[in-house]
This record gives sequence, structure tokens and C-alpha cells, in this order.
Amino acid sequence: MAKQQRGIQSIDVGGRLLQALTRSDGAMMLKDIAEAADMPPAKAHAYLVSFCKLGLMEQDAVTGRYDLGPLALELGLVSLNRLDAVKIASAEMSALASRTGQSTAIAVWGNYGPTIVRFEQSVRPIHVNMRTGTVMQLHQTATGKVFAAYATRGQIDAAIAATSPDAKQRVEARQALAVIAPELAGIRERALARAQGNPVPGVNAFSAPVFDYTGEVVLAITALGPAAEFDTTWSSPIARDVQFTAQRISARLGHRPTEQSLVE
Repeated sequence: MAKQQRGIQSIDVGGRLLQALTRSDGAMMLKDIAEAADMPPAKAHAYLVSFCKLGLMEQDAVTGRYDLGPLALELGLVSLNRLDAVKIASAEMSALASRTGQSTAIAVWGNYGPTIVRFEQSVRPIHVNMRTGTVMQLHQTATGKVFAAYATRGQIDAAIAATSPDAKQRVEARQALAVIAPELAGIRERALARAQGNPVPGVNAFSAPVFDYTGEVVLAITALGPAAEFDTTWSSPIARDVQFTAQRISARLGHRPTEQSLVE
């Protein structure tokens, strides 16, 4: 076992106050933050005074409530700016592949629409034309539907224009998206999309959006496999695993949903 490193006890104790405030929905009174950190108010007050001096916390002069201060905000922004969404998602993607035994992929929004940037083939090979750089169809693939559900009209129009050489094809692409509008609404409700043997016969998939701290979709994580071994019911273990994996990545990127999405 790795040797446990020795830390500074007072910092560990004070950190509980910061954690308590971070988990709250807003500013807190001294007695409440002390209770949440499991320490006497007098002891908590001493730490809060020091944190206020450092700028990690601040106290409202009128209400007396404590909240995170400018230094805490600055640290958070610096941390978020240093995050690499694809790098974080790649580790989770590999773990998802290992747990499910299915192929997995990561896609981001590129100039031509949803574009694969990472693909990991499982031990159960599937015959799909998916590799780094592959652009996924917006109205048929699970990955494409995730982006179609959250992209702006301008983004979608730009992607259609880039991939459709003539006006007739562009009209058909927009009509295809209009037909699946109810399905896209369902994707936004459950934060999960699926494909059942379409566009590739015999291959099923689930895909979930990953959000950053601004609430924007930065990528989609997808699991796909042979239909005979891939349960596409919304309550299946693989559906839940894909959704929860996306939620974990989103949390790492600073996303804090107002309401937790659950697989039906």
C-alpha cells in the first residue's frame, strides 16, 4: 500500500468549511456553516476570519452571511481554463469500454458537424465506418442526434451547408431533422440518445452529452455494439452507464445541473 502522506491538520480542518460552503446553494450564516463542517461556531469563526483576509471567503456586512470570495472565484476560473475536456473524457471512455465490453467514441462539434476525435474498438469487432475525423449524421446516429438536440440553428445550418453540396440536399437534411424534432426533445429531457440498427444494420448505440461550466455541450460520449448483445431499453445497465459517465465528465468540467437527469 502507498504510504499515506502527512498533511497539516489545521488546513484539513479549515478545508471542511470551504467544502461546506461549496456544497450549499448560497451564502451561509456562521452557525449553519459550522454545523455543516461539524465544528463549534467559535472555532469555525477563527478560520472564517483568516479565509476572509485571504479572499477565499467574504462576509456580507448587512446579513453577516459568508460566501466564497474573489480568490476562490479566481482559482476556480484558472482551474476550468486549464481543463482539457477530451483528455478527461478519454480516461472515462476507456473505463466505460472496459465495464461494458462495447466500443466507445468521443465526438466534438467541428466545421462539418459532430466529428469523432477518439474511437476505441472493443473485443467484439463491429463493422462501422468510424475513425478519427469521421463526421456523424445529425438525424440518424446517436452521436449526431445529441448535437442536433442542443446545437443552435446557426450551427446546424452551417454544418448542413458544409456537408450538402446542393440546395435540394440541404432542404432534405432540414426536413429530416424536423421529422425527429419530438425525439430531439426527448434527448434533452433525459440527456441520452440512442440508435437501433440505424444507420448501420445490426449495430446499436447510446450517446450522452457532456456539458461544461457554462452549460454548453462540449462533446458527446458514445457506446456502440452488436444489436444481439446491446440492450437499447432506456433503463438498461449500458444506458445508465453511458449517462452517468457523461455526468461525471461534466462534473469534472464544472457543470452543476439545476436538476439531475435520470434514465427512465
